[in-house]
Parts: sequence; structure tokens; C-alpha cells
Amino acid sequence: MYFLMTLTAAVVATVAWYVNAPDDKYKLGLLSSIFWGAALMWFIDHVMACLTEGGEFFETTADAALLGVSVIILGSIAWLVTLLISDPKGVFAELLKR
Repeated sequence: MYFLMTLTAAVVATVAWYVNAPDDKYKLGLLSSIFWGAALMWFIDHVMACLTEGGEFFETTADAALLGVSVIILGSIAWLVTLLISDPKGVFAELLKR
């Protein structure tokens, strides 16, 4: 479940980045990279687990869903911190001038 959730977040972030592609003011490229990196990690983990241990490729438990939500929230927080540090609209720079 967490793999599918992370993959969905990666696709949504990539579409949002592509729509705003000429101007990456809000660093959506970074957000999509975070989610694609996590999705690639989960994919490799699933493939290796299936090859070595067998079993199901997708986990559909409540713990797997909670892990997916946690990954999406933490990835979004990392993106937001980066966005606030870069201050694309100059809000913090304006506050510091006062």
C-alpha cells in the first residue's frame, strides 16, 4: 500500500511540476524528486523481497497505509521547509526589513 501511495504522490507532484515547468518558483521539481526517490526505494524493496522471500508484492494492511501516509507527510514537510528557506515570494525578506 505504501508503494502505491508514494507512487501516486510522485505522479501528482510530477504533473504539478510539469504544468508549472518553465517557472519552478515553488520547487515542485524537488517535491517530485523526493517522492520518486521514495517510490523507487519501495519498488526495489518489493522486488528484492519477492525474489528472496516470495509472498505478495503489495501489502494492504493498516500498518502499510499508515507508513504510506507518514512518508507522504514527511516528504511534504521536507519540501515545505526548503520552500520556506528559499522564500520565493519574499515574505520573510520583507518582514526582516521592518
